[in-house]
Amino acid sequence: MRLALTALLLCSSVWAQTKAAPKAATPAKATGKSAAKGPQGPNLLKPDTLNAKAPAIFIVRLETTKGNIDIRVVKAWAPIGVERYYNLVRAGFYDNTYFFRALDFMTQVGISSKPEISKVWAEKTMFDDRVIQTNKRGTVTFAAAGSPNSRSTQFFINKKNENSYLDSLKFAPFGEVVEGMEIVDMIYTGYGDMPPIQDALINRGDAFIKEQYPRMDRIIKATILTVVEP
Repeated sequence: MRLALTALLLCSSVWAQTKAAPKAATPAKATGKSAAKGPQGPNLLKPDTLNAKAPAIFIVRLETTKGNIDIRVVKAWAPIGVERYYNLVRAGFYDNTYFFRALDFMTQVGISSKPEISKVWAEKTMFDDRVIQTNKRGTVTFAAAGSPNSRSTQFFINKKNENSYLDSLKFAPFGEVVEGMEIVDMIYTGYGDMPPIQDALINRGDAFIKEQYPRMDRIIKATILTVVEP
């Protein structure tokens, strides 16, 4: 197999004053439930906080160094993967991530450029989804480490219809490019199928890429563009 896919968001209280306005009383200390902290928002250093429920269908925009790529994500295609992808995009995981493996038949991204985040997510794998859609040009699929239930954060965009052989290897597409496939084709491929750089990228992050691979394209920002009613 020519592909060894790896490891992809004050109010102030104003007292009305009158001529005989009394001195405001000192507020009592909050106790019990009122003193409790509210729910914790998504924090990439704490994966358990990324637990929002993904919509059935939504559009993700990848603003890249070559242009915008819009991906239609369909929960019914790969529900486990879509829950992960939705929460990662929502929390900003894919902002400033590099297309570290770009070849003629696919382009791969999904290692954080911040080492402290990369190390937290490196082992946060998820169960495999059943393959419902075929891996063809434009489909978007989580990468895996060649063993069951090894998907984490990396994903790839298929560039050829001939990638259907990945179906039998349990690579389950979870979305498809609806705008910007020409941008995918423009992602820099000049570094070829270079020796694995994942460990260095995880350990050194953005500095490593800028030093060693200055022409490598990246996702500048990933956002949930819209939610589509099923």
